Amino acid sequence: MATNTDLRSASLREALVALLVLTVAILVLLAISAVLAGTDLGAVAHAADWLASLERDDASGKLSDAAATVAGVLGVAITVVALVVQLAATRSGHQITPMFIREPINRVVMGLFVLTTLQCLWISVTLGHPNTAATLPNAGFAITMALVTISLLVLLPYFIFVFSFLSPLNMIEQLHRRATHALSAATRGSIEARQGVVMRSIDELQDVARNAIVQSDRAIAIACIDSLAELLLEYQRLRASLPAEWFHLGDVIRRDPDFVSLAPSQLEELEGTSLWFEVKVLRQYLELMRNSSPRARDVADMIAINSGRIGIAAAEQHPELITQCIRVFNSYLRTAIRSNDMRTGVNVLNQYRLVAEALLAHGRLDAVREIAEFFRLYGTYAHKEGQSFILEVAAHDLVQLIESAATINSPVVGDLLGRLLELDQDIRQDSQEASLMGVRRAQIQLATFFIERGDDAHARRIVADLATEQRERLERIRMELLTDQPSQYWEFTPRGLNFAFLAPERRRHLGTLFDWLAGA
Repeated sequence: MATNTDLRSASLREALVALLVLTVAILVLLAISAVLAGTDLGAVAHAADWLASLERDDASGKLSDAAATVAGVLGVAITVVALVVQLAATRSGHQITPMFIREPINRVVMGLFVLTTLQCLWISVTLGHPNTAATLPNAGFAITMALVTISLLVLLPYFIFVFSFLSPLNMIEQLHRRATHALSAATRGSIEARQGVVMRSIDELQDVARNAIVQSDRAIAIACIDSLAELLLEYQRLRASLPAEWFHLGDVIRRDPDFVSLAPSQLEELEGTSLWFEVKVLRQYLELMRNSSPRARDVADMIAINSGRIGIAAAEQHPELITQCIRVFNSYLRTAIRSNDMRTGVNVLNQYRLVAEALLAHGRLDAVREIAEFFRLYGTYAHKEGQSFILEVAAHDLVQLIESAATINSPVVGDLLGRLLELDQDIRQDSQEASLMGVRRAQIQLATFFIERGDDAHARRIVADLATEQRERLERIRMELLTDQPSQYWEFTPRGLNFAFLAPERRRHLGTLFDWLAGA
């Protein structure tokens, strides 16, 4: 969010620079005009004397013309701004209109135009003969002309600011900042009011992302997804400072569209775990995943990546959140499989595995076992839906997870290996032999890993399972693994791995493995 946070400051700087340039330009033009016309700029050099010498009718006429000019400029400004705001609202969502109205700079500039117009009108009406005893004769005229000058000078810088302010990235930053401010101020004022602000900000970020997906504006959609993740991670750091009432599910939360349809048991679970905020964000992710798969696969990938960040943070800091992360990843997999989006399913599995590895590193073994079982479950489900490659990827992800567990001598290795060996049980009778070969290849690759480590027990467990396999199929896998292949896939893919690659130091153990198979 640092880049987006700087956007408003950058637009202000651009506007101020434009104002400075215009001011310098008008002064230079004034000087050039004076030199060419042979005048001495007495109105500037001797302002008090010049003001005292002004005639009433002359000053009144100038102010009437100025009032008409400023009123005309105000009309143009309001028209342009209204059109730009409407276009921005059509593109990004209705929430941009109240945000624009709340912006102090917009109020100040519009107020300046209105004030200047009224000042011109009233001074022109009340202008009288100068009083020789006055501190500054015709001061009203001078102040009014100064306001007119300022109003005209700020017009172009203001347009620069408006166009920058209405950029979707700035709107995302504004929504993010509004939510974080409400979180920081949760100890002051009404808790339910703060909860309402936070939930509306989350909903509006999701609305912006959904509109961006529909309009194929992936940069905006990804910025919203990143903002939601940053908001949740910031919330984790603020949890300890929030009052106990914040985690209570009041009427504002229970009436929210994301919670109103939940069963009482689910609401009780949310209240017991104090996770309504996290579930709110994850449900927005799930809805965006349904909108982006397969329409906007890169957006779906970023949802999975940010969900992985959240899951890894949960493994380190917030164990209660792990269950919700597992649920949302399972929902992503089902969404990808139902929409026949294998690429998204493969990338979701990759982020899911990274979360499992983080859980493994922090000793949360029950959650690791649970994820491994879901790998088997959704891999089989994908195979039955005609997306067998997801099953093959699930097998390779399980292999990577098992290797990570074995590297740290985790007691969960045996259980994970059991899930891998069960992975092909439901497809033994199917005709899609390529899928079965992919799973068997992953098992053979893992067996060479165990042989290299000297872990014969786990290697022979794999051999015992392979012993019932057709010898012709196993030989084809062996020849494929013995072939020199690049470790990276030869096309652009997010994961980039060539699943048929076996490192040379492990390739030499294939002979031992197949000797054991022959004996079996």
